[in-house]
Amino acid sequence: MKLKLLSTILFCLMAVTGCNGQRNSDANNNSNSSEMKKSIVIFFSHAGDNYSVGNIKVGNTKIVADYITEIIGADQFEIATSKYDGMAYQPLCDLAKEEQRNNELPPYEGKCPDLSGYDTVFIGGPVWWGTYPQVMFTLFKDINLDGKTVIPFTTHEGSGLGRCVSDVKKAFPKADVKPGFSMYGHDVRTGKSTVEKWIKGLGY
Repeated sequence: MKLKLLSTILFCLMAVTGCNGQRNSDANNNSNSSEMKKSIVIFFSHAGDNYSVGNIKVGNTKIVADYITEIIGADQFEIATSKYDGMAYQPLCDLAKEEQRNNELPPYEGKCPDLSGYDTVFIGGPVWWGTYPQVMFTLFKDINLDGKTVIPFTTHEGSGLGRCVSDVKKAFPKADVKPGFSMYGHDVRTGKSTVEKWIKGLGY
């Protein structure tokens, strides 16, 4: 009788341990799955004198980047440079054209981000002369997006995506570059719902 009772107790203990082990395993799997689905928004945004919206304190692209971050909980890395600070619109256009013509790679501030823990990278910026500002291409040379999902987006006043998607594909040939998203700069301040609709269409 005692032996039978002892056997029953041992069986129950093993069952409970097994269940706990399964729950812990499931929790670890869920945790690992969550860690593998991290996103980051890499962007350049120009405050100051902008076409159509005038002198703004927060750049158009940053607003869209902030929407993405809020909607899906992504991290951010802003490509910063003081090179264009305080420039009026037309001189900035002229400088951007010269940089592109000369294939210049202006330096950015700080260190490039460690992207090893991310599987999805949003890349955003304004469209200057048909593509992203040259300072973004400086960063592109310093990061590795092999095997990652890359989602380009732009803010513009008529250029749409320009050559941004094809230029991102050229910079990162081993990445899975998705079709891009573009938004008029003068619409971004009231356009959160548009960004939400786009993000939802991506499966988030």
